[in-house]
Amino acid sequence: MEAQTVIKAGAMLEGTARYRARFKDVVAEDHFRQAQNLWLSSIGIGTYLGEANEECDRRYMEAIVRAVELGVNLIDTAANYRFKRSERSVGAALKELFARGFARDEIIVCTKGGYLPFDGAPPRDVWQYIEETFVRPGIASFADIAGGAHCMTPRYLQNQLRQSLRNLGLDWIDVYYLHNPESQLSSVSPEEFSKRLRAAFEFLEQKVVQGQIKNYGVATWNGFRAEPDAREYHSLEQMVGLARDLGDDDHHFRFIQLPFNLAMPEALFFQNQKLGDEYVSVLEAARAFGVTAIASGSILQGQVSRGLPEAIREPLGSLATDAQTGIQFVRSAPGITTALVGMSRVAHVEENLQLVGVARARAEDLISVFDQEE
Repeated sequence: MEAQTVIKAGAMLEGTARYRARFKDVVAEDHFRQAQNLWLSSIGIGTYLGEANEECDRRYMEAIVRAVELGVNLIDTAANYRFKRSERSVGAALKELFARGFARDEIIVCTKGGYLPFDGAPPRDVWQYIEETFVRPGIASFADIAGGAHCMTPRYLQNQLRQSLRNLGLDWIDVYYLHNPESQLSSVSPEEFSKRLRAAFEFLEQKVVQGQIKNYGVATWNGFRAEPDAREYHSLEQMVGLARDLGDDDHHFRFIQLPFNLAMPEALFFQNQKLGDEYVSVLEAARAFGVTAIASGSILQGQVSRGLPEAIREPLGSLATDAQTGIQFVRSAPGITTALVGMSRVAHVEENLQLVGVARARAEDLISVFDQEE
């Protein structure tokens, strides 16, 4: 799939408000949530899974277009998803959406950099590919690459950001995430990690000033769910402190992404983040620090959307499907702005997005899900 013609600018408050107004008669009042001077849909579309082939490219493109038509204005992808193909599918979908009358300032596009991405398909010789693609051109040294797969030096991130903009056909990314930075901690000391994180944040602040990204953050898997003494643990307080060192209160470290679902509810209940003299959940800490939390893995790649007991289904509204029930739990959690759902088929989009017309569940109903007797 070829890169798209470059589209200027990005999501804005006025544009996302205009997008919200398109659906004023068909969505629940709390489907759109205001954060970081934008209106975000309570459900976003993810692009992680799928085969690396043209059929899946086409299905993702169609699914993204349909999702935006039905009330989703947050699209999430990453440089390494399906070997760059997911970013290119998003680019193709955006081109089609703009042809159908949607505007760039209505849609929030998020991508990630950190993992070394293959191009279209896995190479025959991975180490040769890494050497020829990244090491010989001076983009990254082997010492920069943690675990043979992850890098977040400014030079490498510059390369990845430029590539993502080209794949997406954009000149501005609304949210750019460092992708699973905890991957570094299996290979480098906490002190070295802090130096690398600082350099990455400094680079990303510069890219905001230069008008290539609007906000940045970290997209994690284990980092915000781990015990405070675990090697892969991330302290949100320390990350925000680092961003403030670089940009005062006007810093642009404004988003985190982490898994949250019925099987992994730690973000809401596990008090592992320092806030002043006490420990609170990561969602409570994010709210206090002015950071927007986006949930990934909302149905855990389908694992929490099959065979849910009535004790879970009933408090969440006895919805038509288990997938809807799982998504409803996530999008209703206090502190979660958007629940990401990977959807590569139009039928799944149309089924899951029946939720846009459903109000969020009450906090006490979420808690009751976990108070059931065994």
